[in-house]
Amino acid sequence: MSTDRVAAAHRLLVEAVDALVAAAGPGAGDDELLSVLTVSEGVARRLDRVVVGAVADLERRGVFAERGYKSAAGALGDMLGWERFEARRRVVAAEQVCRRTGLDGSRLPARLPVTAEVFAAGRAGLRHVEVVARVLGSPAAERLAPEVWAGAEVQLAAKADEYTPSELLVWGTALVEALDQDGVEPDDRPPPQVNELHLIRHRGRPGGTVKGRFDDAAMFDAIAAVVDAKAKPLTGEDERSAAVRQAEALAEVCGFVLDHGDVPHAGGGRPHLNVLVRLEDLENRCRAAVLDFGGTVAPESLRMLACDAAVVPVVLGGRGQPLDVGRLTRTIPDGLRRAVVARGGGCEFPGCGRPPSWSEVHHIVGWQECGPTALHNLAMLCRLHHRLLHHSEWIVRIRDGLPEFVPPAWIDPQRRPRAAPRPHAVA
Repeated sequence: MSTDRVAAAHRLLVEAVDALVAAAGPGAGDDELLSVLTVSEGVARRLDRVVVGAVADLERRGVFAERGYKSAAGALGDMLGWERFEARRRVVAAEQVCRRTGLDGSRLPARLPVTAEVFAAGRAGLRHVEVVARVLGSPAAERLAPEVWAGAEVQLAAKADEYTPSELLVWGTALVEALDQDGVEPDDRPPPQVNELHLIRHRGRPGGTVKGRFDDAAMFDAIAAVVDAKAKPLTGEDERSAAVRQAEALAEVCGFVLDHGDVPHAGGGRPHLNVLVRLEDLENRCRAAVLDFGGTVAPESLRMLACDAAVVPVVLGGRGQPLDVGRLTRTIPDGLRRAVVARGGGCEFPGCGRPPSWSEVHHIVGWQECGPTALHNLAMLCRLHHRLLHHSEWIVRIRDGLPEFVPPAWIDPQRRPRAAPRPHAVA
């Protein structure tokens, strides 16, 4: 612990928790166990208030920015092992229920003063605060007069200890819509066109989902014409559904473009398909392999890919290390970049997972410090974590052929190395 006061508080807290554990131990009656639940929830809410207050003070002092982080949520995630949504929930609470500092240094009340009171009293949890902030930050709420907006906050805060967060969201949304008597200002302009495509990799299993919407008729027609041309039944006995034929047609067209089209570089390398094959799988006639985006590929698909000259096979050792194809240049050669991609499959910072096309290759020992452009001196990082490595006390190093990241002491006093999991290196 950093101070005597924190050490003393920690000692007392441990004693209190041990007492609760004993109260809930063997021989505890029904009423005692129920009391343990309510007491534990009350204590957890008080601890949340301590955390939120500390986050607000650290934000106000600029501590996270000074240590290389653009966002408090990113720092909290790395320091405490939280998922980003958990960290953002506390950051939102800090912004909404803690007092602020004005440009002139004066102390200002919280943005949600009444919610701050019920949160401090333990009558509202973090999720309740998040819901109130979401409801009062909606477009309908922003159209309310200031006094009406403040009255809505009073009503929402009063319901926090009566409703669950989900119920509060539904009730609060209806309340704001009822108070917004004028509604959305009429707009005679045509609705804006939406053209978007989402590529979502599945977590923990192969493949992914493609979702799109194209209001631009010309753009949609171009896509539909190509897919339709390739999605026709192969024979009269082709029993594939239209959806299956269209999915395979889209993949076939994209594969053709990768092989023959004039495709721009992505993240420093020309788009292509990397097929990562473990040595034991290769010796067993290629029963499995891993793609950059799609995850594990089935044997049938692997055998088909292996016939394609545009596919780059990369053989990995037992720990997932590819062969070093080092070359003494500052610019990362295409072959060496393939090896870095093969090793990590994208950003190698723990917990990130951004694909290779979003990532860059980082010299661990800088080129200006005579660091070689070789696999043992390179790590793949997305732009966010590349910047973090250059502007914070994080350290990356290679151990046993694989990168590991050492956090600053303020994140982990023991500075224990962290590494991203490597599914293709698991036996």
